[in-house]
Amino acid sequence: MISLRLIDQSNWEACIQLKPKQEQEGFIASNLYSIAESKFLPHMKIKAIYCEEMLIGFAMYGIDSDDGNYWIYRFMIDEQFQGRGHGKSAMNLIIKDIQSNDDHTNVIWLGYQPENEQGRKLYARVGFEESGMAPWGEMLAKYSFH
Repeated sequence: MISLRLIDQSNWEACIQLKPKQEQEGFIASNLYSIAESKFLPHMKIKAIYCEEMLIGFAMYGIDSDDGNYWIYRFMIDEQFQGRGHGKSAMNLIIKDIQSNDDHTNVIWLGYQPENEQGRKLYARVGFEESGMAPWGEMLAKYSFH
């Protein structure tokens, strides 16, 4: 049973202890950085990803001030919990959370390093379609609500 929960005093320190696999570390900013960044970007949501009562991941998403669309800026599952389908379940919950907001848009965007093959496969499985390289070197992918 996967759930998204607020990050607060009770779990933020556990969130910063979560780590991707060593070969994935270059693909994502640390959770500590992301939590700090969210304090200066009030439109960003930060969520802890739980399996039952076990903290297993982290996500940050919100509306981009440049294009007015929702973007998933950070998404990670701790190395110990990868390969069990939790990423797909959590990503589907994030999509549902975005869709349930009054300010939701018709699309959700994300970007990832082109060599992040595991991420590419996960995003494709939940319905993101690649749309080309961004000027900053990431592959962009778009999820469209039908």
